[in-house]
Amino acid sequence: MSTNDKRIREFAYQIWESEGKPEGQDARHWEMARKLAEAEALAPSKSPKAAASKTAATKTPASKPNGKAAEPKTKAKPAAAAKVIPPGEKANEKKPRAARKPPAV
Repeated sequence: MSTNDKRIREFAYQIWESEGKPEGQDARHWEMARKLAEAEALAPSKSPKAAASKTAATKTPASKPNGKAAEPKTKAKPAAAAKVIPPGEKANEKKPRAARKPPAV
């Protein structure tokens, strides 16, 4: 099994889990995973080790005048990364609530 097949398998499993482990959706999950792996392979990449060492070297916490070290900043994941939406399906969008009518007197 090639590394690409392993990556597709990992993506398909993550998609399957994120959808609540439905039965009979394996072909759709595999196709979605294949497209994700293909997009990942085409995206410009930085090696994780090189990026981590470069970040660590340039962003080490500096000492403040009072002698305490600065706290490192953390990045939050974008909300879109939390959920995978299958092709052809729309995301559930929240609709604005309608204003309440006053009670009839």
